[in-house]
This record gives sequence, C-alpha cells and structure tokens, in this order.
Amino acid sequence: MKRSQVAIVGGGPVGLALAVDLGQRGIDTVVIERTKRVHNIPKGQNLTQRTGEHFTAWNVAKQIEAARRIPAPVAVRGITTYGTLLGAYHHDWLVRGDVSRYYAAANLRIPQYEVERVLRDRVTELLDVKVHYGRSAVGIDQDREGHSLRISGLDSAIETVSARFVVGCDGSRSIVRNSAGIKQIVKPHDRKMVLGLFGSVELNRLLERYPERSYFKVLHPDHCGYWLFFGRVDNAGKWFFHCPVPREVTEDSFDLPARLHSAVGKRFALEVEYIGFWDLRTAYAEHYRNGSLFIAGDAAHSHPPYGAYGLNTGLEDARNLGWKLAATIDGWGGERLLDSYCAERQPVFESTAVDFIEKMIREDGQFLKNFDPDIDREAFEAEWKRRAVATQNDVQRYVPNYEGSPIVQGGSGRPSAAGSHSFAALPGHHLSPQKNVLDRLGQDFSLISVGCRPSAVAAFQSAASRLNIPLKVIETDETADTRRWCAGTILVRPDRFVAYSDDNPAPDALGILARATGMRQPFA
Repeated sequence: MKRSQVAIVGGGPVGLALAVDLGQRGIDTVVIERTKRVHNIPKGQNLTQRTGEHFTAWNVAKQIEAARRIPAPVAVRGITTYGTLLGAYHHDWLVRGDVSRYYAAANLRIPQYEVERVLRDRVTELLDVKVHYGRSAVGIDQDREGHSLRISGLDSAIETVSARFVVGCDGSRSIVRNSAGIKQIVKPHDRKMVLGLFGSVELNRLLERYPERSYFKVLHPDHCGYWLFFGRVDNAGKWFFHCPVPREVTEDSFDLPARLHSAVGKRFALEVEYIGFWDLRTAYAEHYRNGSLFIAGDAAHSHPPYGAYGLNTGLEDARNLGWKLAATIDGWGGERLLDSYCAERQPVFESTAVDFIEKMIREDGQFLKNFDPDIDREAFEAEWKRRAVATQNDVQRYVPNYEGSPIVQGGSGRPSAAGSHSFAALPGHHLSPQKNVLDRLGQDFSLISVGCRPSAVAAFQSAASRLNIPLKVIETDETADTRRWCAGTILVRPDRFVAYSDDNPAPDALGILARATGMRQPFA
C-alpha cells in the first residue's frame, strides 16, 4: 500500500470522524478497522449540541437527522426516580435542551451505531480517504519518514501501511497507545455492570406517566449511588438497561427479567435480546501524544457511561486534532501546534471525569446514605427538591473550554469541562451563534469584524499573508445580536473556538496568529 499522510487505527465513530475531518481538508488518510459490519449494541446515544455542530461541519447533519429513532423533544429529556422507576419521587434530569440557545445545532438522541453508519457512508464520498475493513494493526515500526503499520486480514497475511502520522482510535486496549509507550492510569470503581437489551411495548405504556422522556435514572439505597439506568433505543419499545451486579454473575446465571421487574417496580412483558457485562472504571492516558503517534477517543480516555459524555468527548478530540494535523502537513502549523492537542484535550477529559461523572456517583451515594423517606420524610423531600435544581445546574456548568491554552491569546486558568454558558466571545471558548455569521465561517481560521474596523482587518490580513495562514474575513454590522459577543474583532479557529477577541483597533496580529498556530519564532 502507498504511503499516506495520516493513518488511523480504529474505524469506529471517532476514527471515522477524524478521517472525515482530514479528508475534507484534502489530507491523504487511511483507516484500518478490524470489523466489517457495525454491531447494533446501543451506547453513546445522548449527543450534545456541540456534537450537532460537528455533524454540520462534517456535512452529515441531514443524514444523522434521518437516522434518528426518537423525535424531539422526547429524545433529549430524562428523569431521575427514587427506589423504582415507578416510585413516588421523580424529577427532571440532564435536560440538555435548556442550553440550546448557545449553539448552532440541537442536541439529539441516536445510537452510536447509527452515527457510525452515517460516517461510514460519508468517508466513501471523500477521494482522499481510504478505509480498510476487516484488517487489524498488529505492530507499528518507525521509519525515516514516519511509521509503518503491520496489518493482518482474515487470511492472516501481513501487509504494510506507511504514514507520517498515526492516530490510535482503537479503544481501551489500544495498540497505538502501547506502541507509543504511553501509560494508562486506571481508577476502578470495583463494580461489575450488566448491559441488557430488550423489547417491551408494555414498558412504553407504563411510562406514559413521564411524557416526552427517553432516559431514566433510578437511585436505589442498595447500590451506593450507582445507577439503575433505562434508555429508549427507539419509540417502538426497544430498550437498554444498565445496573450493578455481583462479581460472580454470568450470562447463564443472571435473571434479567427479574432484575428489570424489580427496578421498574412492576412486572411487565418483555423479550430479552442481549446480555453483556462490563467493568465500571475511569481510565486515562498520561499523554495523548508521543512524537508522531497520537491517541483519541477510548484509546485516550474512558469512563462510566453516566451522562453520555464519552462519545461527545471523543468526537471533540477528532475535531481538535484534525485541523492541527492538517495545518502541520500543509506547512502553516507551527512546531507547538500538535503539542496543544494534549494541552487542551487532556484537562477537559479529567474535568469531565472528576467534575461531572465521579461527582454524580459520589453525591448520589451520599444522598442515599443520608436521606431516607421512611426515616425522615420531610428532610428527604427537602433534599430531593434541592437536588432537582442542582442536577440541572450541571447541564449549565458543562462547558468544555480551552481557557489558558498555550495557543489562545488572552484569558487565564486551565482547560476544563466546567464553566458557564455565555454569548460573549471569550478566548478559549466555543463561539456562540449569531444570525447570518456562523454559516459564513471558513474551514480554516476566520476573522469576524463587527462594525467598521479596517485597521484591525488589514493588520490580520497582512499577518496571515506573511505567515502563509489561510484566513477568511467576515465583516458584519453591529446589531443587538452581534453586540452579545462583547468584542469587535474575533479570531475563530477551524474548530470554532475563539483564539482571540478584543476591541483593539491596532492589535498585534502577527503575534496573535503566530500563537494561534503554534509558531515558536514567527518573525525569523
């Protein structure tokens, strides 16, 4: 096989998304994926508005919408209950639609396998992407121009794929991570979990009391904050279920119907389709890069599927890394640009795990330990009401950002998943949409000029020309909408995060652009 610029090991949603991002930029990319067909095991279904924006950027938004099984608003609303699914206490949970006004796309619920099918179709449209299904990477060797991947197919014959950069999107047992000598840190929760897939039209009828809801978290005192979790796969009666189980349980010994009846609080007709087990844990790589070897998605980080943060995080990895690899290959990315992938994405995952997922497990466990309606109903109900507000605040707080990034001009702090939503164009933050502007942004860097700012525009155009950086200028009137950005000059990265914003009529455009593209000494 010929040498490619980028080889991606793992053609699940994250690997395919990265391939699409690179292919749309004209980067010669090869993907190695061991499975020939998509497996219909539902996971990664609750996708954020930010992920919806990625789908627009990757030109698959219409196809994703067509593949949805559950229409809005049912798809994006959840419920927390106490004791059983049909118990006396419940409140809204993880209603991500409450922050939709800050994004240019809606959040949605769609099984991960449907996303993968759409992306598989999309890569076939890109001349610069080639996917080899039914092949597995068995070794990686360094050569003078990058790396050679040894891959095997069903006939066990070994072939070679060569590339300048290799990205492992090959899951928690990543061969790329291991070949790169990157250590993985594991934080076990010492919980064995079951995943059950079943069909039940009767459960649909039982849950008519919770209209327009598609996912349900049950808190039970016996499980110390670990959830009994139900999720709709579609509106026709297909469901999945997670819960903790004893270590010694096997598929043959586990009575899924009995467990479901107990969790729901009522017997109902159902048909079991699948039973599997997994270990609940948080794992993350010490680094996301070693030279020209990178990792993304589950190869870089994994955590309990609580809150559906995993796939969203992996797709953001792809969006962050794609433009940086392309800029480096095309010659306008500086020597520090690829380092910024680790500097930005690693703290965001760590914050997601600690500030959201582990926080939910810990606080749910403390609540179940300290409050019991059979002992003190008044105290329990007061705390239940308080938690109803607090849990929805977590949706408002989940704002992955790159504050303090080495390639962002202005701002302080450290990249994190925690913040507050704002329309202001803050350095290191996602750019909120305003009318007739967002759809005009370029594929590379864009400069938004609000009102008349000719000197600032000229400075950036001159600097971009000198540094050979592709820059699209978008001039827009000052309106009530654009004033919400609180800045007159906004430099937007290819992943639509703000690299710089200010009202300075004479900015240091050369320094700002050099920093945003990772250049060490731009004036040489």
